[in-house]
Amino acid sequence: VQLQASGGGLVQAGGSLRLSCAASGTTFSRYEMGWYRQDPGKRHELVATIVNDGTTNYADSVKDRFTISGDIAERTVYLQMNGLKPEDTSVYYCNLKGYLGDIPANFWGQGTQVTVSS
Repeated sequence: VQLQASGGGLVQAGGSLRLSCAASGTTFSRYEMGWYRQDPGKRHELVATIVNDGTTNYADSVKDRFTISGDIAERTVYLQMNGLKPEDTSVYYCNLKGYLGDIPANFWGQGTQVTVSS
């Protein structure tokens, strides 16, 4: 499984960015894709996820500002980030969690830097 992420960058507070992630080499019939972010020395923090049935989940800190969407057939996920704040600055990682029965397998893309200036 390969995850190709794009869309990070530098933006002023209040601005917007859109992250994209495309998965290839996967045939999971049940899977979840999403975005996590990680600061140096810290664990991955959930940002938003979407299941292939369309169910979404957001961190409280990004609700009402970020929107995750996906193209199920293309196994592509998008994260529209509006109203960005300096505290959103981090390295964002695309994740795919594929299920074989109830057993998940995690896959990560390369990180993409998001920097929000005040």
